Amino acid sequence: MPTSFRPYLPDQTLLLPPALTDWLPQGHLAYFVSDTVEALDLTGLYDRYEGDGRRNQPYEPRMMLKVLVYAYATGTFSSRRIARKLEEDVAYRVLGAENFPAHRTISEFRLQNLKEFENLFMQVVRIAREVGLVKLGTIAIDGTKIKANASKHKAMSHGHMLKQEQRLRDEIRDLTKRATEQDLDEDGLYGAEFRGDEIPAELSRRNERLSKIKAARERLEARQAEEDRNAGRTPGDDDDRPEGKRGPDFKRKFGEVPDKKQENFTDPESRIMKTANGFQQCYNAQTAVDDESQLIVAVEVSNNAGDVGRLVPMLDAVEAMVEEQPERILADAGYRSETNLLVLEARGIDGYVALGREGKKVTVGVTAGQDATARMKLKLATKEGIAHYRRRKYLVEPPFGWIKSCLGFRQFSLRGLAKVGPEWMLMSLATNLRRMNAQMVWT
Repeated sequence: MPTSFRPYLPDQTLLLPPALTDWLPQGHLAYFVSDTVEALDLTGLYDRYEGDGRRNQPYEPRMMLKVLVYAYATGTFSSRRIARKLEEDVAYRVLGAENFPAHRTISEFRLQNLKEFENLFMQVVRIAREVGLVKLGTIAIDGTKIKANASKHKAMSHGHMLKQEQRLRDEIRDLTKRATEQDLDEDGLYGAEFRGDEIPAELSRRNERLSKIKAARERLEARQAEEDRNAGRTPGDDDDRPEGKRGPDFKRKFGEVPDKKQENFTDPESRIMKTANGFQQCYNAQTAVDDESQLIVAVEVSNNAGDVGRLVPMLDAVEAMVEEQPERILADAGYRSETNLLVLEARGIDGYVALGREGKKVTVGVTAGQDATARMKLKLATKEGIAHYRRRKYLVEPPFGWIKSCLGFRQFSLRGLAKVGPEWMLMSLATNLRRMNAQMVWT
């Protein structure tokens, strides 16, 4: 007897159009994203459309937000890929409801609503707080390096900038001389005047390149001067040292940039940072994760590779998000400083900040002015301190694993601190919704 197969008629058309929701199972993440967006206050998204008299009908902002959040929650960050998913993926088509915005429209929507992502992220965190998901008893803080949308090969050191500037000036001088001589030959000594539109293309390119290098060098020098001021130095402090003062002289003058210090031309606000894959052009993305739910309750992005200066800003960010400070803070040795520990004590927060790398014996010398460090050392040596700090790794590391390894968000799509910060907010918002949906499915 021949085998009987189920009917398969790929060329048969449907008599009635099916509902796309029939093709998407219950409990799917797309439904949760849609329901959550409908519950949010989206006034900020609609304000920019009021009274502008536009002729073309724009796409519904709610629909665009749902698609964008779902895309980040499922590991699709390119506007071109999102546009392609709207045609190929059932979940995207359910959210888009037969709307197919072009990739430029998706990219522009993301750029135009950067300021709104912080408000939406805050709304989701506060909703989670109201329903009891976020307890705010213990918060773990950590940072991770996310690659900038720039190549480290598009950077130049300060020493090389000086050499290139001199080389370009010499070439421009020679080309200008040659162009002038050529004009005199063509027009005659008493012929038409030199108009300027006869400058060769090579000269224009060199002038443009010189301007870019000069601007990058000036940014680098201004940043170095600011860093020196923050370090307590003042202009001329290497010349007016008091007579008889002990100690070594300064290695360089105030504001003098080391030759190896670099500036990136593609994204000047990004910095070279050490990662697991070597030195890369990166930003330092910070997160604060709640103990009970493992939801991200606050985020921040900086271009400083070190974490030590981010503890207080992250505490302020947590309080701004939920209008309440946490009871307990867990942080690794990257946040260790006498100032940070004193701030925790002053705010009444039960802090556990490591004084050295995990798994290694900590030998902290307590000198004058390090009383808070001495108290933290005693605190971490107790059974309670060991038990509390041990929870840090499994609280704050998993969200980084979800974002970077599972979803593949290892590089920002946008450039500049003003843009990568909101994009990190959007990524964290999408991660929270994915986590909340999983908790609801399994409870």
